[in-house]
Amino acid sequence: MPKLQGFEFWSRTLGGARHVVAPMVDQSELAWRLLSRRHGAQLCYTPMLHAQVFVRDANYRKDNLYCEVCPEDRPLIVQFCANDPEVFVQAALLAQDYCDAVDLNLGCPQMIAKRGHYGAFLQEEWDLLQRMILLAHEKLSVPVTCKIRVFPEIDKTVKYAQMLEKAGCQLLTVHGRTKEQKGPLSGTASWEHIKAVRKAVTIPVFANGNIQCLQDVERCIRDTGVQGVMSAEGNLHNPALFEGRSPAVWELAEEYLDIVRQHPCPLSCVRAHLFKLWHHTLQVHRQLREELAKVKTLEGVAAVSQELKLRCQEDMSRQKEGEKPPGGLPFFHWICQPYFRPGPREGSKENGGARSKRALEEEEAGTDVLSKNKQKKQLRNPHKTFDPSLKPKYAKCDQCGNPKGNRCVFNLCRGCCKKRAFREAADCPGHGLLFKTKLEKSLAWKGARQLS
Repeated sequence: MPKLQGFEFWSRTLGGARHVVAPMVDQSELAWRLLSRRHGAQLCYTPMLHAQVFVRDANYRKDNLYCEVCPEDRPLIVQFCANDPEVFVQAALLAQDYCDAVDLNLGCPQMIAKRGHYGAFLQEEWDLLQRMILLAHEKLSVPVTCKIRVFPEIDKTVKYAQMLEKAGCQLLTVHGRTKEQKGPLSGTASWEHIKAVRKAVTIPVFANGNIQCLQDVERCIRDTGVQGVMSAEGNLHNPALFEGRSPAVWELAEEYLDIVRQHPCPLSCVRAHLFKLWHHTLQVHRQLREELAKVKTLEGVAAVSQELKLRCQEDMSRQKEGEKPPGGLPFFHWICQPYFRPGPREGSKENGGARSKRALEEEEAGTDVLSKNKQKKQLRNPHKTFDPSLKPKYAKCDQCGNPKGNRCVFNLCRGCCKKRAFREAADCPGHGLLFKTKLEKSLAWKGARQLS
């Protein structure tokens, strides 16, 4: 039986799915997918999997896909990051019996994707992408899909989508942000780009971006004409988003923990999900944030979640009608609700363009507010200071500028001293680096052979 393609694949295999949970690294694991499906999600993606690791590591395959068979977890699309056609196809062949389609990640904008040369950092290499998708389309028994980010220009984005369709892509997810729009620079996703792509291709299109509630889903489908809407951050803060409900956080937290007991996953995933679910409450009860970060067992995480539930119920009993909490915190912080990421302080074109993340961090360093990384370091070491004027001054290596060894006779750091001592067959008593010439080494080796 030939594999289904395009709209036939979407309507029959995927059941005409309109509500889709995005592929999220360490966040769309089996337990979370099952929770989302119970609350309105009609299609889920696995977390992004590394194709090369998937091919060579049997444990990686077992942990991420070859676990126990779960009929509830269908339809399912497996997403890979890859930059080599052969490796991508090998990974997809190993996965195709456990899913309904294989997706190529062309949307990841993070630094790890830049270093690994995959995700959104392949969007200029059209020849490579054509070869990857064409080969997979020919070899696989399941369809190939793609998730992309847009270019600033609508015309280029449309040509990009048409190229992927021509190569064999059977369903396209369009995230309406460029690869530069991430973190504090995310901004608003462009539905105009998504609408233009939808009009230009003859395959189903999913939209991604600006989805915080069910009304956003319906408005996006109406305004862009897409077949479905994918949610990532909105789903993490409210797994019942596609039901149009905002239940009490503890209701979904307890249900998720019950699923995790049946379908275990790394504790780091569980903790990350609870940080998202309890995000607003943890702004009120900050001391419990540290406890949640420190617990080492699933039952410990459940205990902190239970304590948060009790605190919320106390807050509910004390809440007076019309009374607002101090500091602009959410009124009903115990209700699942969206998180609106704060944008850069000076991010518009009128004031010189978007600020880089590093510039924002440096700007924050001059204020009393520490970045998240610095707060974590200070939790580990309460006496740590970030005042540059208080940092100790080190004598620098004459060659590389790193701190030099206190007793190095060459005024170098250990690395540079080692290179120089080896090159000149010299010894540095300060660093304790003692080297032998090749003749000395050969004589010592011969002497050892004779003794043995």
